[in-house]
Parts: sequence; structure tokens; C-alpha cells
Amino acid sequence: MDVTDIGNKEEGKVWQRKPAPGKSVLVTVVRTAQQAKTVRFLHVTFDTTGDSFLAGDHHGNIYVFDISRNRFRLVQKTGQACTALAFSLRRTTEFLVALADYTIKCFDKDTKQLVSWMRGHEGAVSSISVHSSGRYAITTSSDTAQLWDLDTFQRKRKLNIKQSVGIQRVFFLPLSNTILSCFSDDSIFAWESDTLFCKYQLPVPDCGPKISYKAFAVTRDGKSFAAGGRSNLLHLFCLDSRQLIRVIQMPTQVRTVRQLEFLPDSFDGGASQTLGVLSQDGVMRFINIHTCKLLFHMGSHDDAITTVAVSPNGRHVVAIMDNGSINVYSVQSLTQELNKPPPSKVAVVSGDGADQDLSNLNVKVRSDVVQRPAKSSGRRPQVKILRPPAGSTAEDKENELPAGLNKKRLVAMLKAFGEYPAKYRMFVWRSLLCLPENHAAYSSLTDKGLHSAYLTLHDKYPIKSHKLQRGLQRVLSAFAHWAAIFGEVEYLPLVAFPFVKLFQNNPMLCFEVVATVIVNWGQHWFEYFPNPPLNILSMAENVLAHHDKELLQHLVDCGITSQLYVWPLLETLFSEVLTRDEWLRLFDNIFSNHPSFLLMACVAYITCCREPLLLCSQKQDFEYFFHHRNNLDLGAMIKEAYRLMGSTPADIHPRTMLSDFTPLTKGQYPVFNNYPEFIVEYQSREREKIRLQEMEYLRERQEVSALRADFLRRQADEEAYYAQQELLQKAEEQRRNILAQEEEKLTQQRAKLAAMKRELKVKELQLLDATKRRFLKHQQDLRASQVQRLDQEISRKMDLRERETAAAVQDLEVRQMELEAQRRRLEQHLFKEQERMGREVEEEMEIRMRKAEREEERYTELLHSTETNMQGLEESLAEACQLGLDSNWQREVAERLQQVEAEQERKRERLAELHRQTLAEEERLADTMRDVAGRKWDEVMSSRAQLQEQQQQPLSSADTDGHKQTGIRTLCLTRGLPHRPIATTAVGTNTAGQAVRLNSPTTPKQAGTNLCLNSSSPSESTSTDFSLDRGRAQLDSSERQLLKEIRELRQKLAARAREGSSASSQSVHTLS
Repeated sequence: MDVTDIGNKEEGKVWQRKPAPGKSVLVTVVRTAQQAKTVRFLHVTFDTTGDSFLAGDHHGNIYVFDISRNRFRLVQKTGQACTALAFSLRRTTEFLVALADYTIKCFDKDTKQLVSWMRGHEGAVSSISVHSSGRYAITTSSDTAQLWDLDTFQRKRKLNIKQSVGIQRVFFLPLSNTILSCFSDDSIFAWESDTLFCKYQLPVPDCGPKISYKAFAVTRDGKSFAAGGRSNLLHLFCLDSRQLIRVIQMPTQVRTVRQLEFLPDSFDGGASQTLGVLSQDGVMRFINIHTCKLLFHMGSHDDAITTVAVSPNGRHVVAIMDNGSINVYSVQSLTQELNKPPPSKVAVVSGDGADQDLSNLNVKVRSDVVQRPAKSSGRRPQVKILRPPAGSTAEDKENELPAGLNKKRLVAMLKAFGEYPAKYRMFVWRSLLCLPENHAAYSSLTDKGLHSAYLTLHDKYPIKSHKLQRGLQRVLSAFAHWAAIFGEVEYLPLVAFPFVKLFQNNPMLCFEVVATVIVNWGQHWFEYFPNPPLNILSMAENVLAHHDKELLQHLVDCGITSQLYVWPLLETLFSEVLTRDEWLRLFDNIFSNHPSFLLMACVAYITCCREPLLLCSQKQDFEYFFHHRNNLDLGAMIKEAYRLMGSTPADIHPRTMLSDFTPLTKGQYPVFNNYPEFIVEYQSREREKIRLQEMEYLRERQEVSALRADFLRRQADEEAYYAQQELLQKAEEQRRNILAQEEEKLTQQRAKLAAMKRELKVKELQLLDATKRRFLKHQQDLRASQVQRLDQEISRKMDLRERETAAAVQDLEVRQMELEAQRRRLEQHLFKEQERMGREVEEEMEIRMRKAEREEERYTELLHSTETNMQGLEESLAEACQLGLDSNWQREVAERLQQVEAEQERKRERLAELHRQTLAEEERLADTMRDVAGRKWDEVMSSRAQLQEQQQQPLSSADTDGHKQTGIRTLCLTRGLPHRPIATTAVGTNTAGQAVRLNSPTTPKQAGTNLCLNSSSPSESTSTDFSLDRGRAQLDSSERQLLKEIRELRQKLAARAREGSSASSQSVHTLS
């Protein structure tokens, strides 16, 4: 085996020495990197020519191996492992690579440039399928399949599926626009690639084990489709009929199918017959899908195969081995054993003298059956080709058979070899019997269904194979529909069975072969129906009497007639006494001779077995002998039959009484009426009558059986009912006795229970009394703790309210100071803005006045120069020019004044906008202050109401109440907080929010009921403490004062602006 290590080479030779002819493995390619580590190859694919292939390794290197040129080269380094490879069919230099990052890249192998980069998959891409036109490609991952346009490298369609159902493979069918999609639930759909319309779904058998398809293959013509999976079964579909046509069972060593590949042939037109099956053991077995025979295999358990690729021309197979290397196989070497010619069946007889001429005379038959004899070690034998005489044209026409065969040559070959080749036997039989293959006529017979005479065939002739049983039943029913007698003949299944077993895959040929046998070799069999054909048996007996009188006399002496020693052979067509191979050899000779040869074969069988027959004397021995296999030399029997055919006198020869061979007519089968019709009709009527009577008897028997079953059922029900009633009575008596005993026990228990209840009641009352006292004590403790907690809560809330009120007053004061500072900043800003505007106006006026002065000076200078230089001009012209200049100057001044007025107007608008913004800010500020003051006031009022509710509770004495009230009031006045007395009072407020004072001083008692927020305790000093209402009044008054000052300031600014504008206008008029 030639091993090539490409290492880190970028190009080189695939093999160093040309592989020797006959070697199955041409070369093994390995790649070792640094430190002698082997880099595994992952995927391979062939181009359209089949002479070169791509290979991608684990490091992301892509190589092209050209087998015809013995060269390889590195075409791309992707940097990551590839998951699928495919050639572009339109642009042969481009190829597609699916990478581990879920993307697909297109490279050019000649320029090594990146052509396109396609993204869109969310999982690893497992396969790439390119349309035969090269326009489209389908990439498949476990969750989706995407259709790409290879001209624009844009995604056209995307196949989304349910998460629970995965995708196994999606690919284009060859020579069509059909997309085949295979899913993990074993469903297979076909889609139109242009419209994505679902064309059909392939049927998957429901019965049997689930295969779980994993591997798929399609022939090059797109007509056959194979699928396999987790089983040793392969399903073969016909895509034209869209049906499952065959289930192939692999050997027991195959448990799982990993990959399927059809092996193309140059002369099969794309309909490949050889299928490669790669199984879990790493061995790829190639089988014939029609004969289901194992042809050859690749790999072994020690040298297992991981994946393979088959070249389109069928010359090479590239396999990636389990160790990561690549093996290149030659298909011609693998199939060398199959293509060998069969060994020669021509025996060369060597001798001396006169026999030398005969020994050198061999026969060469021009057909596909027998090859030339193999070369011998001695002198090459002389070969003579048999040719018919020139004058025998009519005889040659008679011997011509369909499909270009010649009967005379076939008979010569049969005599030379004793049988036809097994490979071509069926073909030769069809030619010898001139089968018409009337498909329509046979279909019309089978469409009539099963004949009533053979509905119960399995009862009389049980067959282990159900397929063979159904085939025999269909063929016999077709015969019964063809002629009525075949529904009455009892031995017809014995005649047809060997042919049904031989042609079980083609029932029409089986029917026509059996019909031809009955019409020609079964002549006159039905003339004495229902008795055996006595005339045919008499012919055989006459021949036996002529050739072996002793044996015939022995049979007569034993009381054995021809019905016992000839008819069993005829009605079974020797199928009981011969093996399969012997039977086939015999019928090779029967079909190649006159119909009388069958009778001669019967006589020859008897004469060849004369010794054991002469020893038999009992009838049972003879019956056993002619119904079982015996030790017999079939070659000698056939020679004896040929001897009898040639040596029997013409007066007793069956040839004179039997007609020559007549094939079946084309189009329609001939009418068969060589039987006594009245007997057949009578038997059929009687059979139908018996059948009806039997059906009636069965119906009545069924009814009687049903009545008897019903009677027995009722009788059993009645007996069971009485037995059940008796048992129920006994059980009732037992239950009554048990109930009486239980009632007595229950009375005693009730008395004990009443005494226990009284004791428990007394204990319960004692416990309730103790619990009640304990609960009352607990309630008292709980109330005391609650009162204490309430006092603590009241004091805590009072302190909290005081701190919040003080913080609110401080916040209001700070806010007032902030408003004052803001007002001052606003005034300063307005003053600065006014001063800036005034300065700008004054500067503008000064600039304009200087400009006017400069223009006036220039004008004066111009006039002076004009008077000096133009003294000759008239005074009227000078005045006109002066007037024109004045008018222009006035117009310019007027335009400038308009601009100044427009600028002043814009400034006034800006001031008005600032004024509006200031007003809005002031309003928001006032609203905020009011909201804060209102919330504070509401909180104070709520706290006062809570305090009043707490004070309304009954206390022990009035002095204590007065003391608490005085203390609270004093605390409130000291802190500057509002206080509401215990009694309900009406406190009035004016519109400005100030509290109304009392008109006259009151006693302390009256002060407890009529004191307002601004009142003070008479026991304290006369200094006034301001409340929250007074603070609100002060804030309102300061706010109004601030607004008033702002309005006055705005009026002053507006007056100043008007004065400035009037002053500027006066100065302009002065200048003019």
C-alpha cells in the first residue's frame, strides 16, 4: 500500500510510484503536523468530472487532489474545521465550505480568493446540496434549511420547523427541480424548488420497527431513492410511482446504517443498481438492489471507514478512515472478481488416432450465456462455429425466437451442457414459450378478485410464506376466471405451485407460463374430467409396454395401474420427486422439445427406477415411491427420455396424437374449452348448491350455537342467582347475630361513656373557671401596657410635630430671603440691560453722526473741487446735482432710521418676553409657597384634632384636666405652635388668612374655650409670639410689595426706552 504524507506541503504528487494494476487501494493520504501528530481529514467531495476531489482537515486546510494528473495542492486555509464541502456546478473553480462558526464561505480554488460569505444558520451545517444547474444551493442544519442563490449569494427561502422535529437532510433531486426533505420523524416530503409547493409525501410503512432514517441516496436519474437508519433494513422507493417498492435486509452484522451511496455505471443510464451501505462497524458493503446479493465490501473492523464519497463517473471511491487518513479505492479493482468470466463448461476430450478430430471439435455458441473456453496448457483447441446451411431458410425462420435467439442453437447448447445458464434461464424460457405478455388481459382477470373456489385454499394447501400463498391464490383465481374448469380441477395448485415459487415477483409471467404448459403439455388432460386423462395415461402405458414389458407385467401383477405410476408425476410435474435444480434441468429439456417429451420423461423416470419398483409389491409402497424423492441420476433419465423419443414406433408415439407447440395469442388469451362443459357446469352448479347449503347449515348451526350458548348462560345465571340468594340468607343470619352482640356491647360502652362524660364535664368547668380568671388578669395587664404605649406615642408625636413646625418656619424664612435676593438680582439685571442698551444706542448715534460729518466733509471737498475744475458749467446744472445729492442723502438717512426703529422694536419685544417669563416664575413661586404653607397648616390642624380626641377621654379629676390643658397651651405658646382647646370653638379668619383676635380679655376658663392662635397666656409676659397665620400674612404682604416694585421698575424701563428713542429721532432730524 502506497502511503503519502503531505505534511505541511502546499503542493506535490499524490503517489510517488504508479499503483500496480489490480490493487484496490491506490494510495493512502495522511497529514502529520509538528511533533508527529496526525491531523484528521473530516470531509471529501468530488467535482463533476470525477477526476479530482476536495478534502478538508481538522485545522481548516482545504486540499484539491487531482487523481488523473497525480497532483495535490493547498487551496485555502480557513482557520477552523469544516462541517460540509461541495463544488459549484456552474463555476467549476469555485467551491462551498461550511465552517464550525455556522457560516458558509465560497472560495475560488485557482485564485484562492474569498468569493462570498453567507450567514444565517444558528447551528452547524451538516450538508450542502447544489442544484444540477448550479444556480441554487441548499444548506441544512439540525433546526433549519436555507435556499441560496449562487449568482447573488443571497438567501431566497428558509425552512423553519417545530423544535420537537429535527431535520435530517434536505437536497435537490438530480435532473429535476424537486427538493426532497427528510425529517427526524421519518417523514419525507418533495417540494417544487421554484414555488416551494409540496408535490407529494413518500409513504413510510406503519408496521414493523421504526427505522429512524439517518442516511439517504438517490440514483443519477432521480428515479430510485434509498433510505436507512438505526436498523439493518433499507427502504427502496420508486420516485415515479411514489411508492415503497422493496425492503432490503442487510446481514446481522449491520445494526445501524451511517451512509448510503449509489455506485454509478457508465452504461446504466443513471439507473444505478449497486448500492454502497456504510454500517456502524466501519465496513461499506456494496449490494445489488435487484438481486439483493452482496457484491463486494470495503474496510474492516481494524481499518474502519468514517465517511465516503463516490466519483460521478464511478471509477473511484474516496474514504476517510477512522484514523483520519484518506484511502483512494479503484472501483475496477474492487469489481474485478465480479467481472471475471464464468469457468468454461466445455470439456475437451483428448485422445489419439481417429478420435483426434473429435477431441478438437468444440462448439462456440454466440450468446451471452457461455464465454470462450479457457486457455489450456497444451495446444489451443480448434473452435468451430456452427452455421446453418445456406438453403435452409424456412427451417431457420421456424427456429427463430423472440429477442434474437435461435431454438436450434439453444437445443444444441442444452445437449452440450445439459441445462441453460441459471442467470439467463428465465429469459430463455420466455423466448422458448413465446410468452405474449398480455398485461391488459391479465389485469382484467386479476381485477375480478379471488375466485370462490380458492377462498379457502390455505386450509387445503397450507404454505408457510404468506406472500407465496397470496401469489398462488391470485394465479389460480385468474385461471378460474379464464376457464370455468380450472375452478373445479383439484390438482391445478400442484401444477402451478413450482412456477409460482419460481416467478413470485412477476405473477403475469407465472400465469402465462402455466397457461402455456396446460395448453401444450397438458393436451387432452381434461377430456375425461373429473377422472384422470385415461387417453394420456394409455399413451404412456403403451410406450412402457413397448420398451419394458417385464416392468409393466410386474405392475399389472401388483394391481398397479397408470393412474398410480404415471398420473402422480404428471399432476405434480415432477415437483414431488425432484429437487429444485433437477426440476429446472428437466424443464429446460421439456420446454425445448415437443409436448410429447413430458410423457417420455414419465416413462424414462419409471424405467430408470425399475430395480426398486420390481422389489415393491404393496400398493402403499408404490404410492409412497411416486410421491417422494428417490435416488435418481437425472442426466441418465433425460438421456433415456431422448432415447425413447427417438426409438418409439410412430404408431404408439405420443407425437402422433399430440399437437405441436402453440404459443398463447397476443392481446387476448385464447378460449379454453377442451373439457366436458356439461360436467363442469353440473359440478359448478352442484358446488354452488353445496356451498349455499353449507352456508345455510353454518348459519343455522351458528344460530343453534347461539341459542344453546344463551340457554347455558341463562341456566348458569339462574343457578348462580339461587346460590347467591342462599349465601345472602346465611350471611343475613350471621349479620343479625353479630348485630345483637354488638348492640349489647354498645349499651355497656354507652353507660361507661356517660360516666366518663360527667367526669370530663366537671373537669372542663374547673378548667374554664381557671382560664377565665387567667384571661381577665391578662386583659388587665394588656390594657395597662396599651395605655402606657399610648402615652409614649402621644409624647413622641408631640415632639415630632414641634420639630416639624420649627423646621417649616425656618424653611419659610429661608425661602423669603431667597425671593428677596432673587428680586434684587432681577433688578440689577434689568438695570444692567438698560444701561447696556443705552450705551449701544449712544454709540450707534455717535457712529452715525461721525459718518454723516465725514460724508459732509467729503461732499464739501467734492463741491470745492468741482467748482475749481468745472468753472465753465452753468449754475443750474450745479444746483440740480446738489438737489439730487441732497435727496439721496435724505433717503439713506430715512432708511437708517427705519432700521434703528426696527432694532428698537425687537429689543422692546425681547423685554416684553423677559417680563412675561418673570411673571410666570413669580406666579410659580407664589403657588409653591402657598402649597407649602397649606400643607403645614393641615398637618398642624390634624395633630391638634388628634390631641383633642385624646384629651376627651375621662380622667380621674377636673383639676388634673385643667392642669394638663394649661401645660399644653403653655408648651404650644412657648414653641410658637397652634393649640386647639378641648372644647369645640369657632375660630374665624379673614380673607388675608390672618387670625381674628378676641375683642375683650377673658378669664382663664374662658381662655380655655375661646383662645385663638394669636392669644397669649395671662400668666406670661406681654411680649407677642407670632403664630403660623401671622407668618403667612407677612409672606403675602411681602409678595405683593415685591410685585409692586417689579411693576414700577418695568414702567421706569419703558419710560427710559421711550425717551431714548425720541432722543435718537430728534438727533436724526437735527442731522438731516
